[in-house]
Amino acid sequence: MLPLSLIVVLSYLVGSIPTSLLISKAVKGIDIRKYGSGNAGGTNVARVFGWQLGGLVTVLDGAKGLIATQLIARLMYGPIPFNNRTPFEDFTIIQIIAGAAAVLGHVWTIFAGFRGGKGIATATGMMVGIAPIELGISLGVFTAVFLISRYVSLSSLCGATAFPFTMFVRANVFHANIEGYNTLIFLSLGVAAFLIFTHRENIKRLLKGTEKKMTLLREIRRRHRTERAAR
Repeated sequence: MLPLSLIVVLSYLVGSIPTSLLISKAVKGIDIRKYGSGNAGGTNVARVFGWQLGGLVTVLDGAKGLIATQLIARLMYGPIPFNNRTPFEDFTIIQIIAGAAAVLGHVWTIFAGFRGGKGIATATGMMVGIAPIELGISLGVFTAVFLISRYVSLSSLCGATAFPFTMFVRANVFHANIEGYNTLIFLSLGVAAFLIFTHRENIKRLLKGTEKKMTLLREIRRRHRTERAAR
């Protein structure tokens, strides 16, 4: 059993595992950050190598958030070292802290020069066990926006902002009895704001019209072959 400080450190280290770098080097022998958009995330892996590897990286990145909240958080020993004034149980607070540490580790990984991904997949894994209904709606928004626009970044931003909006609508329009709403709404707003921050360069490119769309797999492979031939 571990104190909270070690829970945070362990969650950060798990979040820091650079899955996209490990897989791209193991399978293709390259640093994924030198190709495509230069981002160390599942989207860039899919853009360069295809949906199989991109999907695998995304799932593994999501698993880091899930492991932090559902496994590492359970290693907490003793009471939390502060006064819990929220309506949540102490364990839920530990889950939130562990999940946040994993997201920070993914974005600023200690194993790869503090250059990681954008945090969407890991934040998604974090929210699976905390707010599954809101998460499901956010994933639906992500999917709909992606099918229409083919911009993964825009879809991620819409999905991130849909999370607190969904919570607000459920509580104030449909009068759902959401446990700890007054606390969780601020958490969701904070997560959304952080994900918007990590996508700030994407937002600039979207406004300029220079953001790359996620094209069909055959086009991705054709482009990658052309780039390799040029080198």
